[in-house]
Amino acid sequence: MILLTILVFVLILGLLVFVHELGHFLMAKRAGMKVEEFAFGFPPRLISFKRGETTYAINLIPLGGYVKIDGEDGSDASNPRSFANKPAWQRFLVLIAGVSMNVVLAWFLIAIALSIGWPTLINEGDEIPANVIVKNISVGILEIAPDSPAAKAGLKPEDNIVKIAGEPIDSIEEAQDVTHAHAGTPTVYTIARGNDTFEKTITPRVNPPEGEGSLGIALGSIGQIVYPWYQAPIKAVVVTYNLVSLTIQAFYSLIVSALHGANVGAALSGPVAIAVLTRDNTAMGFIYLLRFTALISINLAILNAIPFPALDGGRILFLAIETVRRKKMDMKYEQWANTVGFLLLITLMVFVTFKDVSRYSEGFKHMFQNLF
Repeated sequence: MILLTILVFVLILGLLVFVHELGHFLMAKRAGMKVEEFAFGFPPRLISFKRGETTYAINLIPLGGYVKIDGEDGSDASNPRSFANKPAWQRFLVLIAGVSMNVVLAWFLIAIALSIGWPTLINEGDEIPANVIVKNISVGILEIAPDSPAAKAGLKPEDNIVKIAGEPIDSIEEAQDVTHAHAGTPTVYTIARGNDTFEKTITPRVNPPEGEGSLGIALGSIGQIVYPWYQAPIKAVVVTYNLVSLTIQAFYSLIVSALHGANVGAALSGPVAIAVLTRDNTAMGFIYLLRFTALISINLAILNAIPFPALDGGRILFLAIETVRRKKMDMKYEQWANTVGFLLLITLMVFVTFKDVSRYSEGFKHMFQNLF
Protein backbone atom coordinates (compact mmCIF):
# COMPACT_ATOMS: atom_id res chain seq x y z
CA MET A 1 0.00 0.00 0.00
CA ILE A 2 2.87 2.38 0.78
CA LEU A 3 4.28 2.12 -2.75
CA LEU A 4 0.83 2.74 -4.25
CA THR A 5 0.35 5.72 -1.92
CA ILE A 6 3.68 7.23 -2.96
CA LEU A 7 2.85 6.73 -6.64
CA VAL A 8 -0.64 8.25 -6.33
CA PHE A 9 0.70 11.13 -4.20
CA VAL A 10 3.35 11.97 -6.80
CA LEU A 11 0.83 11.70 -9.65
CA ILE A 12 -1.67 13.99 -7.89
CA LEU A 13 0.94 16.58 -6.98
CA GLY A 14 2.47 16.38 -10.44
CA LEU A 15 -0.94 16.84 -12.10
CA LEU A 16 -1.81 19.86 -9.95
CA VAL A 17 1.53 21.57 -10.55
CA PHE A 18 1.56 20.73 -14.27
CA VAL A 19 -1.92 22.18 -14.80
CA HIS A 20 -1.00 25.29 -12.78
CA GLU A 21 2.15 25.97 -14.78
CA LEU A 22 0.36 25.11 -18.03
CA GLY A 23 -2.01 27.98 -17.30
CA HIS A 24 0.89 30.45 -17.01
CA PHE A 25 2.50 28.98 -20.14
CA LEU A 26 -0.58 29.11 -22.38
CA MET A 27 -1.55 32.63 -21.33
CA ALA A 28 2.01 33.90 -21.78
CA LYS A 29 2.07 32.46 -25.28
CA ARG A 30 -1.35 33.95 -25.96
CA ALA A 31 -0.10 37.36 -24.81
CA GLY A 32 2.84 37.14 -27.22
CA MET A 33 5.47 36.86 -24.50
CA LYS A 34 8.72 35.00 -25.07
CA VAL A 35 8.62 31.78 -23.05
CA GLU A 36 12.16 30.48 -22.64
CA GLU A 37 11.40 27.25 -20.77
CA PHE A 38 8.49 25.11 -19.64
CA ALA A 39 9.66 22.47 -17.16
CA PHE A 40 7.90 19.73 -15.22
CA GLY A 41 9.67 18.86 -11.98
CA PHE A 42 12.80 20.32 -10.46
CA PRO A 43 16.40 19.69 -11.65
CA PRO A 44 18.47 17.69 -12.31
CA ARG A 45 17.17 17.44 -15.84
CA LEU A 46 16.20 14.08 -17.32
CA ILE A 47 15.16 14.95 -20.86
CA SER A 48 14.54 18.13 -22.83
CA PHE A 49 13.91 19.34 -26.35
CA LYS A 50 13.51 22.72 -27.97
CA ARG A 51 10.66 23.67 -30.23
CA GLY A 52 10.78 27.17 -31.60
CA GLU A 53 12.09 29.49 -28.92
CA THR A 54 10.93 27.37 -25.95
CA THR A 55 12.78 24.54 -24.22
CA TYR A 56 10.51 21.81 -22.85
CA ALA A 57 12.00 19.75 -20.02
CA ILE A 58 11.18 16.91 -17.67
CA ASN A 59 13.25 16.98 -14.48
CA LEU A 60 14.03 14.32 -11.91
CA ILE A 61 12.14 15.64 -8.87
CA PRO A 62 8.40 15.50 -9.75
CA LEU A 63 7.28 17.82 -6.96
CA GLY A 64 6.96 21.06 -8.84
CA GLY A 65 7.56 22.83 -12.10
CA TYR A 66 8.11 26.26 -13.56
CA VAL A 67 7.66 28.49 -16.58
CA LYS A 68 10.52 30.84 -17.41
CA ILE A 69 9.24 33.94 -19.19
CA ASP A 70 11.65 36.48 -20.57
CA GLY A 71 11.70 39.65 -18.48
CA GLU A 72 9.93 38.29 -15.38
CA ASP A 73 12.74 39.70 -13.26
CA GLY A 74 12.46 43.11 -14.90
CA SER A 75 15.40 42.55 -17.23
CA ASP A 76 15.49 42.66 -21.04
CA ALA A 77 13.53 45.90 -21.13
CA SER A 78 14.46 46.35 -24.78
CA ASN A 79 12.49 43.29 -25.94
CA PRO A 80 8.86 44.18 -26.76
CA ARG A 81 7.91 40.53 -26.02
CA SER A 82 9.37 40.73 -22.52
CA PHE A 83 6.99 40.15 -19.59
CA ALA A 84 8.08 43.50 -18.14
CA ASN A 85 7.10 45.37 -21.31
CA LYS A 86 3.60 43.98 -21.63
CA PRO A 87 0.55 45.95 -20.43
CA ALA A 88 -0.54 45.40 -16.83
CA TRP A 89 -3.74 43.61 -17.87
CA GLN A 90 -1.81 41.03 -19.87
CA ARG A 91 0.63 40.43 -17.02
CA PHE A 92 -2.35 40.02 -14.68
CA LEU A 93 -3.90 37.39 -16.96
CA VAL A 94 -0.62 35.46 -17.05
CA LEU A 95 -0.28 35.59 -13.26
CA ILE A 96 -3.89 34.56 -12.56
CA ALA A 97 -3.91 31.82 -15.20
CA GLY A 98 -2.32 29.22 -12.91
CA VAL A 99 -4.97 29.72 -10.24
CA SER A 100 -7.71 29.63 -12.87
CA MET A 101 -6.44 26.36 -14.35
CA ASN A 102 -6.47 24.68 -10.93
CA VAL A 103 -10.12 25.66 -10.53
CA VAL A 104 -10.88 24.38 -14.04
CA LEU A 105 -9.15 21.08 -13.20
CA ALA A 106 -11.27 20.76 -10.07
CA TRP A 107 -14.43 21.37 -12.12
CA PHE A 108 -13.37 18.73 -14.65
CA LEU A 109 -12.67 16.10 -11.96
CA ILE A 110 -15.95 16.88 -10.18
CA ALA A 111 -17.85 16.53 -13.47
CA ILE A 112 -16.32 13.07 -13.97
CA ALA A 113 -17.17 12.07 -10.39
CA LEU A 114 -20.77 13.27 -10.76
CA SER A 115 -21.20 11.23 -13.93
CA ILE A 116 -19.86 8.09 -12.22
CA GLY A 117 -21.43 8.44 -8.78
CA TRP A 118 -20.80 11.22 -6.23
CA PRO A 119 -21.02 10.00 -2.59
CA THR A 120 -23.80 12.01 -0.95
CA LEU A 121 -25.78 12.06 2.29
CA ILE A 122 -29.36 11.03 1.45
CA ASN A 123 -31.94 12.44 3.85
CA GLU A 124 -35.46 11.11 4.03
CA GLY A 125 -37.74 13.24 1.88
CA ASP A 126 -34.92 14.63 -0.29
CA GLU A 127 -36.11 15.47 -3.77
CA ILE A 128 -34.00 13.76 -6.40
CA PRO A 129 -33.66 15.72 -9.67
CA ALA A 130 -35.09 14.21 -12.83
CA ASN A 131 -32.80 11.85 -14.74
CA VAL A 132 -30.55 11.48 -11.68
CA ILE A 133 -29.89 7.97 -10.37
CA VAL A 134 -29.19 7.11 -6.72
CA LYS A 135 -27.32 3.86 -6.20
CA ASN A 136 -25.46 1.89 -3.52
CA ILE A 137 -27.38 3.34 -0.57
CA SER A 138 -25.88 2.14 2.71
CA VAL A 139 -25.61 3.03 6.39
CA GLY A 140 -22.56 5.25 6.60
CA ILE A 141 -20.56 6.77 9.43
CA LEU A 142 -20.62 10.58 9.32
CA GLU A 143 -18.71 11.47 12.49
CA ILE A 144 -16.75 9.66 15.20
CA ALA A 145 -16.34 10.94 18.76
CA PRO A 146 -12.77 10.98 20.13
CA ASP A 147 -11.86 8.07 22.45
CA SER A 148 -15.10 6.30 21.63
CA PRO A 149 -15.27 2.54 20.95
CA ALA A 150 -15.53 3.27 17.23
CA ALA A 151 -12.47 5.54 17.32
CA LYS A 152 -10.43 2.98 19.26
CA ALA A 153 -11.43 0.30 16.74
CA GLY A 154 -10.04 2.41 13.89
CA LEU A 155 -13.32 3.21 12.16
CA LYS A 156 -13.35 6.31 9.97
CA PRO A 157 -15.93 8.74 8.60
CA GLU A 158 -17.47 7.46 5.34
CA ASP A 159 -17.04 3.83 6.40
CA ASN A 160 -20.22 1.81 5.82
CA ILE A 161 -21.76 -0.65 8.27
CA VAL A 162 -22.66 -3.82 6.37
CA LYS A 163 -23.45 -6.27 9.18
CA ILE A 164 -23.61 -6.33 12.98
CA ALA A 165 -23.13 -9.71 14.65
CA GLY A 166 -23.70 -11.33 11.26
CA GLU A 167 -27.03 -9.58 10.74
CA PRO A 168 -27.29 -7.49 7.53
CA ILE A 169 -27.97 -3.80 8.20
CA ASP A 170 -30.30 -1.94 5.85
CA SER A 171 -31.23 1.18 7.83
CA ILE A 172 -29.96 3.55 10.50
CA GLU A 173 -32.69 2.45 12.89
CA GLU A 174 -31.69 -1.19 12.44
CA ALA A 175 -28.05 -0.38 13.16
CA GLN A 176 -29.01 1.50 16.32
CA ASP A 177 -31.37 -1.24 17.55
CA VAL A 178 -28.90 -4.09 17.01
CA THR A 179 -26.07 -2.10 18.59
CA HIS A 180 -28.22 -1.27 21.62
CA ALA A 181 -29.17 -4.95 21.97
CA HIS A 182 -25.47 -5.91 22.14
CA ALA A 183 -24.43 -3.18 24.60
CA GLY A 184 -21.66 -4.39 26.89
CA THR A 185 -20.94 -7.43 24.68
CA PRO A 186 -18.01 -7.75 22.24
CA THR A 187 -19.72 -7.64 18.85
CA VAL A 188 -18.42 -8.22 15.32
CA TYR A 189 -19.07 -5.31 12.94
CA THR A 190 -18.61 -5.87 9.21
CA ILE A 191 -17.36 -2.63 7.68
CA ALA A 192 -17.01 -1.58 4.03
CA ARG A 193 -14.36 1.00 3.20
CA GLY A 194 -14.15 1.70 -0.50
CA ASN A 195 -13.64 -1.63 -2.23
CA ASP A 196 -12.48 -3.39 0.96
CA THR A 197 -14.63 -5.18 3.51
CA PHE A 198 -13.31 -6.14 6.96
CA GLU A 199 -14.48 -7.03 10.44
CA LYS A 200 -13.93 -5.24 13.74
CA THR A 201 -14.86 -6.54 17.19
CA ILE A 202 -16.27 -3.63 19.18
CA THR A 203 -17.98 -3.50 22.56
CA PRO A 204 -20.83 -0.95 22.58
CA ARG A 205 -20.98 1.09 25.78
CA VAL A 206 -23.81 0.46 28.24
CA ASN A 207 -23.74 4.01 29.64
CA PRO A 208 -22.26 6.25 26.93
CA PRO A 209 -21.62 9.97 27.42
CA GLU A 210 -24.61 12.15 26.62
CA GLY A 211 -25.03 12.74 22.91
CA GLU A 212 -22.51 10.13 21.78
CA GLY A 213 -24.36 6.82 21.69
CA SER A 214 -23.02 3.35 22.40
CA LEU A 215 -20.36 3.44 19.66
CA GLY A 216 -19.72 7.17 19.56
CA ILE A 217 -20.73 7.61 15.92
CA ALA A 218 -23.22 9.64 13.90
CA LEU A 219 -24.91 7.66 11.15
CA GLY A 220 -26.48 8.64 7.85
CA SER A 221 -27.78 7.08 4.67
CA ILE A 222 -25.01 7.41 2.10
CA GLY A 223 -25.65 6.89 -1.59
CA GLN A 224 -23.99 7.68 -4.89
CA ILE A 225 -25.77 10.24 -7.05
CA VAL A 226 -25.19 9.76 -10.79
CA TYR A 227 -25.90 12.64 -13.17
CA PRO A 228 -26.33 12.13 -16.93
CA TRP A 229 -23.20 13.04 -18.88
CA TYR A 230 -24.83 16.19 -20.26
CA GLN A 231 -25.93 17.42 -16.81
CA ALA A 232 -22.77 16.55 -14.88
CA PRO A 233 -20.65 19.46 -16.21
CA ILE A 234 -23.40 21.96 -15.33
CA LYS A 235 -23.87 20.57 -11.83
CA ALA A 236 -20.08 20.52 -11.44
CA VAL A 237 -20.05 24.32 -11.87
CA VAL A 238 -22.36 24.66 -8.85
CA VAL A 239 -20.36 22.17 -6.75
CA THR A 240 -17.06 23.84 -7.68
CA TYR A 241 -18.43 27.29 -6.84
CA ASN A 242 -19.63 26.05 -3.43
CA LEU A 243 -16.28 24.41 -2.68
CA VAL A 244 -14.36 27.54 -3.70
CA SER A 245 -16.62 29.69 -1.48
CA LEU A 246 -16.22 27.36 1.50
CA THR A 247 -12.45 27.22 1.01
CA ILE A 248 -12.17 31.02 0.87
CA GLN A 249 -14.23 31.27 4.05
CA ALA A 250 -11.97 28.72 5.75
CA PHE A 251 -8.80 30.58 4.72
CA TYR A 252 -10.30 33.90 5.83
CA SER A 253 -11.26 32.50 9.24
CA LEU A 254 -7.80 31.00 9.62
CA ILE A 255 -6.05 34.28 8.79
CA VAL A 256 -8.32 36.31 11.09
CA SER A 257 -7.75 33.86 13.93
CA ALA A 258 -3.98 34.03 13.41
CA LEU A 259 -4.05 37.86 13.43
CA HIS A 260 -5.92 37.73 16.74
CA GLY A 261 -3.19 35.59 18.26
CA ALA A 262 -5.05 32.28 18.19
CA ASN A 263 -3.13 29.03 17.79
CA VAL A 264 -4.02 27.84 14.29
CA GLY A 265 -1.38 25.12 14.08
CA ALA A 266 -3.95 22.34 14.38
CA ALA A 267 -5.78 23.67 11.31
CA LEU A 268 -2.68 23.65 9.11
CA SER A 269 -1.64 20.63 7.08
CA GLY A 270 1.33 20.02 4.84
CA PRO A 271 2.70 17.38 2.46
CA VAL A 272 2.77 14.71 5.17
CA ALA A 273 -0.93 15.14 5.95
CA ILE A 274 -1.75 15.16 2.24
CA ALA A 275 0.20 11.91 1.83
CA VAL A 276 -1.78 10.29 4.66
CA LEU A 277 -5.08 11.53 3.21
CA THR A 278 -3.96 10.25 -0.19
CA ARG A 279 -3.51 6.81 1.34
CA ASP A 280 -6.96 6.93 2.95
CA ASN A 281 -8.75 8.14 -0.18
CA THR A 282 -6.92 5.64 -2.39
CA ALA A 283 -8.14 2.85 -0.11
CA MET A 284 -11.71 4.17 -0.30
CA GLY A 285 -11.86 4.06 -4.09
CA PHE A 286 -11.50 5.99 -7.33
CA ILE A 287 -14.43 8.36 -6.76
CA TYR A 288 -13.08 9.47 -3.39
CA LEU A 289 -9.65 10.00 -4.95
CA LEU A 290 -11.19 12.18 -7.68
CA ARG A 291 -13.05 14.23 -5.09
CA PHE A 292 -9.92 14.56 -2.94
CA THR A 293 -7.80 15.69 -5.89
CA ALA A 294 -10.42 18.30 -6.85
CA LEU A 295 -10.46 19.66 -3.30
CA ILE A 296 -6.66 19.86 -3.15
CA SER A 297 -6.64 21.64 -6.51
CA ILE A 298 -9.09 24.24 -5.18
CA ASN A 299 -7.02 24.68 -2.01
CA LEU A 300 -3.88 25.16 -4.12
CA ALA A 301 -5.68 27.77 -6.23
CA ILE A 302 -6.92 29.78 -3.24
CA LEU A 303 -3.56 29.52 -1.46
CA ASN A 304 -1.73 30.86 -4.53
CA ALA A 305 -4.21 33.71 -4.85
CA ILE A 306 -3.43 35.04 -1.34
CA PRO A 307 -1.61 38.41 -1.70
CA PHE A 308 1.59 37.20 -0.02
CA PRO A 309 5.07 37.62 -1.54
CA ALA A 310 6.37 34.61 -3.52
CA LEU A 311 2.81 33.54 -4.37
CA ASP A 312 0.90 34.49 -7.50
CA GLY A 313 -1.34 36.68 -5.36
CA GLY A 314 1.71 38.55 -4.07
CA ARG A 315 2.90 39.30 -7.58
CA ILE A 316 -0.60 40.46 -8.49
CA LEU A 317 -0.52 42.77 -5.45
CA PHE A 318 2.69 44.40 -6.69
CA LEU A 319 1.11 44.73 -10.13
CA ALA A 320 -1.91 46.44 -8.55
CA ILE A 321 0.36 48.87 -6.69
CA GLU A 322 2.17 49.64 -9.94
CA THR A 323 -1.16 50.27 -11.69
CA VAL A 324 -2.38 52.62 -8.96
CA ARG A 325 0.92 54.53 -8.91
CA ARG A 326 1.02 54.56 -12.72
CA LYS A 327 4.72 53.96 -12.41
CA LYS A 328 6.72 50.77 -12.58
CA MET A 329 8.28 49.73 -9.31
CA ASP A 330 11.97 49.01 -8.92
CA MET A 331 12.14 45.23 -9.37
CA LYS A 332 14.68 44.90 -6.56
CA TYR A 333 11.95 45.65 -4.01
CA GLU A 334 9.65 42.97 -5.41
CA GLN A 335 12.52 40.49 -5.62
CA TRP A 336 13.51 41.22 -2.03
CA ALA A 337 9.92 40.77 -0.85
CA ASN A 338 9.56 37.52 -2.81
CA THR A 339 12.80 36.17 -1.31
CA VAL A 340 11.67 36.95 2.23
CA GLY A 341 8.21 35.54 1.48
CA PHE A 342 9.71 32.37 0.06
CA LEU A 343 11.88 31.85 3.15
CA LEU A 344 8.85 32.39 5.41
CA LEU A 345 6.84 29.87 3.41
CA ILE A 346 9.66 27.30 3.63
CA THR A 347 9.88 27.88 7.39
CA LEU A 348 6.12 27.40 7.71
CA MET A 349 6.28 24.23 5.63
CA VAL A 350 9.04 22.79 7.84
CA PHE A 351 7.00 23.61 10.95
CA VAL A 352 3.83 22.07 9.53
CA THR A 353 5.76 18.99 8.37
CA PHE A 354 7.16 18.37 11.85
CA LYS A 355 3.69 18.83 13.30
CA ASP A 356 2.19 16.39 10.80
CA VAL A 357 4.90 13.79 11.44
CA SER A 358 4.12 14.00 15.15
CA ARG A 359 0.37 13.80 14.51
CA TYR A 360 0.60 10.84 12.14
CA SER A 361 3.60 9.06 13.66
CA GLU A 362 1.65 5.88 14.43
CA GLY A 363 0.13 5.90 10.99
CA PHE A 364 3.54 6.14 9.40
CA LYS A 365 4.82 3.23 11.47
CA HIS A 366 1.89 1.20 10.18
CA MET A 367 2.50 2.33 6.60
CA PHE A 368 6.16 1.34 6.61
CA GLN A 369 6.07 -1.80 8.75
CA ASN A 370 5.69 -4.09 5.72
CA LEU A 371 8.74 -2.70 3.92
CA PHE A 372 11.28 -4.46 6.15
